[in-house]
Amino acid sequence: MLSKKIRTLLVFSCIAAIFAAVGYWNISPERFLDQPAAKVEENIDWYATNTHTLQYLPDGKLQYEMTSDKVDHVKATDITLVTKPDLNMFRGTEFPWHVQSERAEVNPGGTEVELIDSVRITRTDEKNRTTLITTSRMTVFPQREYAQTEQPVRIDGAGGVSTGTGMKAYLKESRIHLLSKVRGQYEAR
Repeated sequence: MLSKKIRTLLVFSCIAAIFAAVGYWNISPERFLDQPAAKVEENIDWYATNTHTLQYLPDGKLQYEMTSDKVDHVKATDITLVTKPDLNMFRGTEFPWHVQSERAEVNPGGTEVELIDSVRITRTDEKNRTTLITTSRMTVFPQREYAQTEQPVRIDGAGGVSTGTGMKAYLKESRIHLLSKVRGQYEAR
């Protein structure tokens, strides 16, 4: 058996060796804490202000006309950020769908547009009847002339008001499906 003096000396030697190792390798307790994730910079490679865009169909008819306060293009993701988009989707007809929101995100290729905050879509038909759709967020697929949302929706038009949660809108056929919690209020004529 080792004497008490030798045991004490061994314990202190081990502690001194640990401190020497920590000092030698400069190990600090902060190294073992969670490090914050590296911040990914959204580098804007181009931008435009007060934009006005026209897109034509192959037959020469106007497909859409869009204005916005500002457009930013994010280089890393190829996503386009639009501030205050104001879009008229003519689809080659005289009666466009008028789409507005506070901001939008357009995917690479422009096949999908996410409208964000105060989304407002209106249309006046050939009989001078106006339809107004409002929601907080909506995804529009311009080439397919289709829009959808999972958010609460309000539709004003046709002599009444309809509300629901979730919507599928087939813009070409002017057909709208509310998906759940549907309520309607209509005036009798």
